[in-house]
Amino acid sequence: MKEARVQVKVPLVPRPLVKEPEEIAGFGVEKDKLASTNIRTVPDEPVTTSPRRPSSQQESAQHTAAHIPVIELDQFRRVKRRRMRTFGRGRRWGKNNTRWQPAAAVSAVLALALLIPAILVWPRTDDPVKPIPVPPGTGSVTTPAPSPAVPVTYPEPQVRVYLSATGTTMNLPLEDYVTGVVAAEMPAEFRLEALKAQAIAARTFIVRRLAANDTSGVPSGEADVTDTVSHQVFIPPEQVKADWTRLGKAKEWEKLQQAVRESKDAVMTYQGKAITASFFSTSNGYTENAEDVWGNPVPYLQSVASPWDKNLAPGFEETITMKRSEILQKLNLGANAIPVSAQQSGGWMEVLSTTEGHRIKEIQIAGKTFSGPEARKLLGLRSSQFSWKTDGDEVQITTYGYGHGVGMSQWGANGMAQEGHTATQILKHYYTGISFGQASKMLASK
Repeated sequence: MKEARVQVKVPLVPRPLVKEPEEIAGFGVEKDKLASTNIRTVPDEPVTTSPRRPSSQQESAQHTAAHIPVIELDQFRRVKRRRMRTFGRGRRWGKNNTRWQPAAAVSAVLALALLIPAILVWPRTDDPVKPIPVPPGTGSVTTPAPSPAVPVTYPEPQVRVYLSATGTTMNLPLEDYVTGVVAAEMPAEFRLEALKAQAIAARTFIVRRLAANDTSGVPSGEADVTDTVSHQVFIPPEQVKADWTRLGKAKEWEKLQQAVRESKDAVMTYQGKAITASFFSTSNGYTENAEDVWGNPVPYLQSVASPWDKNLAPGFEETITMKRSEILQKLNLGANAIPVSAQQSGGWMEVLSTTEGHRIKEIQIAGKTFSGPEARKLLGLRSSQFSWKTDGDEVQITTYGYGHGVGMSQWGANGMAQEGHTATQILKHYYTGISFGQASKMLASK
């Protein structure tokens, strides 16, 4: 704490005709600022009377001279720095103010610590402006969601069916045609997913013909397909509805319509084109490669296992009896084509090779070689996998499965449906590497 010696002489100008008090209390100095103050005045000078009236300037000077008090501050007092600031004397930084320097340094460091992150996150002109998420329910204006795109619809294709019984042609929508095919080709008691798989296969078959303008096998040439096994068996839907209603099968009719409706417009494709969706009734435990039956390989018609048929299909195994002479006749072989020794030993029939689907690929009968499918067709057998036993002049032939064996097995599809497989899963099992497309779109762009 420093000591200060202050002596101040302040001339005070008194108000006219007012006697100055002995203490000046209104000087603006608080009691704690000046602890001891002596006020003294200068004694009045003697006034000499003159016969002449003094002038106004002289009178004013006399009054001023007579009433000039002098304030003397002649005592020492410890003055605190905070009181010195009251008189306008602020603290100054100097060499003795070192105790404030650490605080100032810390303040500067804190200021930099706060300033640097602000500079780093300050948005730049090239930064994209990110929208600020607005919590729901705040009443703020939000941008409406875009309207969903309206799906493109295509006209339903029409199918011309040649009715072999009447020799006339029926023109009807694609989905009605599929309904008539499923009713004729698959038992109504089958599971819904199996019926849906059959509907997609039937639709794919006709769409392929329509896309290629294929009218082969149609007698008149003015229809797209016949109603026989040469293409797909077909019964007009109105006839199916009437017959099933009369037979008390109204529920089966509803299930059939549901299968077609839920699979509407769906077709199987391979490399963007509708496939040859061949199917048959019952497998021997496997399906066939297309080249083993038709001579040409097809990538999506490959042999796969079908173990469900054996336990479900009532006609999985069937035995028929034929005369030896009848067999030779059906194969266009002469009655004497079989040597007597061969007739007694039974060696006149021999399997030369089998297919991947465990059917007969080649067989020799009475010295002549036939393919398995050829022998099946000529002899009228249910399958190209068969075995035989000779009893004198009679031959008992046992077949396994029913149909050519290429594509989807219908009884196998029903077995998969019973296990919980969907129509899509069934079709992807029997048709290797296929995809799905939209029939109306494919035919609209034709």
